[in-house]
Amino acid sequence: MARGPAIKDERHELRLFQTRAVIAGLLVTLAVLGIIARLYFLQVTQYDHYTQLSRENYQKRIPIPPVRGEIFDRNGVLLAGNHIEYVLAVIQDEVDDMDFKLDQLKKMMSMTDGEMKKVRRKIRVNNRYQPIVVKANLSEQEIAIFSSNRPRFAGFHLQLQMERYYPLQEIAGHILGYVGRIDKKDLKRIDNNEYKGTSHIGKAGLEKSYEMLLHGKSGYRVVEVDSHGKHQKLLDEKKPVAGQDLYLSLDIELQIKAEQVLKGHNGAAVAIDPNNGEVLAMASIPVYDPNLFVDGISHKNYSALRDNPDRPLYSRAFQGTYPPGSTIKPMVALAGLQAGVTTPSRTVYGKGYFSVPGNKHHYRCWKKSGHGHVNMNRAIFQSCDVYFYDLAYRMGIDRFSTELRKFGFGEKTGIDLPHEKSGLMPTKAWKEKRFNRPWYPGDTVNIGIGQGFWHSTPLQLAHAVGIISMRGKRPRPHLLRGVRASKDKPVELVPVQLLPPVVFDDDSYWNQAINGMINVVHGPGGTARRSAAGAKYRYAGKTGTAQVFGIAQNKRYNASRLKKKLHDHSLFVAFAPAKNPRIALSVVAEHAGGGSKVAAPIARKILDTYLLEKAPKEKSKKRKSSKKRKKTSKRKTNAR
Repeated sequence: MARGPAIKDERHELRLFQTRAVIAGLLVTLAVLGIIARLYFLQVTQYDHYTQLSRENYQKRIPIPPVRGEIFDRNGVLLAGNHIEYVLAVIQDEVDDMDFKLDQLKKMMSMTDGEMKKVRRKIRVNNRYQPIVVKANLSEQEIAIFSSNRPRFAGFHLQLQMERYYPLQEIAGHILGYVGRIDKKDLKRIDNNEYKGTSHIGKAGLEKSYEMLLHGKSGYRVVEVDSHGKHQKLLDEKKPVAGQDLYLSLDIELQIKAEQVLKGHNGAAVAIDPNNGEVLAMASIPVYDPNLFVDGISHKNYSALRDNPDRPLYSRAFQGTYPPGSTIKPMVALAGLQAGVTTPSRTVYGKGYFSVPGNKHHYRCWKKSGHGHVNMNRAIFQSCDVYFYDLAYRMGIDRFSTELRKFGFGEKTGIDLPHEKSGLMPTKAWKEKRFNRPWYPGDTVNIGIGQGFWHSTPLQLAHAVGIISMRGKRPRPHLLRGVRASKDKPVELVPVQLLPPVVFDDDSYWNQAINGMINVVHGPGGTARRSAAGAKYRYAGKTGTAQVFGIAQNKRYNASRLKKKLHDHSLFVAFAPAKNPRIALSVVAEHAGGGSKVAAPIARKILDTYLLEKAPKEKSKKRKSSKKRKKTSKRKTNAR
């Protein structure tokens, strides 16, 4: 049977058409909205960005680095300065065959493969229009060689730039630190716009601590360029602001003396003005020359410093930690008085050793025969270990640690140098966490003479003895004394920062520690009386000898049979003059033996330099100023 023609479903077709029309309309609408959104993004949201890109087609912004601030000692002696050097730089956009030209320069300028590798890496990552240093610090011969071949090296230019240098070389090197080339780590922490034209940044010491002051503010120059990138005219310019000059509290003559008298011993010496916390000298031996780092230290030189077992890059003054030994006995005596467990007149019988009640172990005194009956004063100036074993045991570690922390032990002093160590003032909780073992009474006994777990830095020791000299006043140790914004402006001194003072129930407690320390160097039985012989001033001090390993119960210490690295450390702390102190000092000589034999004589030489050798200069200045006042008064009288 034949089929008839299909009947159209007009309603279905209409609905299908309408659906398709709606979908097509929506797609067109979305496309138009997308175009509008993109136009808004390009012309409104990103207007500044693309305008800048457009400008860069005919304008170039060239950064101008600021001159780095200089560093001086307290008397205006230059410690870190800048000098002009010639560098060979290249602008990528002006060079046709970069690889060929660099190969030619490598032969002509006697550059190593490593140096050339660094240059190629800088060229890859830097702007095509920014000058890139190929070789710095050119010699006169290198300048002459390049100048005679200049026509062959289009795009390479001789330029002048400022370079950091340290005129006294290794003197105060650990304090000043050094600058080095900016690397990837530096880029993560600095303002890239501010350092675009700068190649160096402070890497260590004060150069790092005060980078923001020393660096200054960058400037720029906006120039119009043609289609080939060549400069046509200057459109705008902002001059850079030079970094500020730093004036330190260091007395460089005293610093030199401290480093000289320490030579022959690895160790440190720290001298502070206890009145205001100004660091007068901070020596660490061995030393290194920061000039090595400025242009990028060679692998050979760096390996020599890094692999040296004496660790010359490590500042023992504020990073080295040592058992403080008997130098802390005056502080322990003060802690015992404040804790109420002893009195100045209380005596202890020093029979050559101390035993914890109920324990037969002997904690020996340095004097095998013992000191007999000693009170606090005699215990300090004769350094009786038994007295302080007994005192620490009676106090207990909780009170002991609490009182000694008041002198700054176990925490950073806050000096304006990076990477200061805090040392260690141990507690029960610390030992439990560190060793998963309880605190024993014998641990407390050892702590009583500055041994065992207790460790401190030479800086902490100088700070603590300064607190005693000032009877509780605690200025924070610091190196920055003043800042000069520009050459035509005066130096602005920084304010002294005072830490919470050490306060005792009875102010006369200070006399016990101070008198005992004076007797250490001037008393008939003092442990450092020989080093004070012939002194033209009275001072207070305390010797210390720190063991670096334990001695078996029935054995005696015999240095002649031990390796040098197992010998005792020699320590000494002092302040002078005894009345109206002007200097507080600590000395640590590693593996040098008794404190009275090595550290005390070193300290005496430093004190003499500061109190005697510099005194005539100060007096002459006073005489000159008094003469000027007399002349001025005469002129005023005549004028009347």
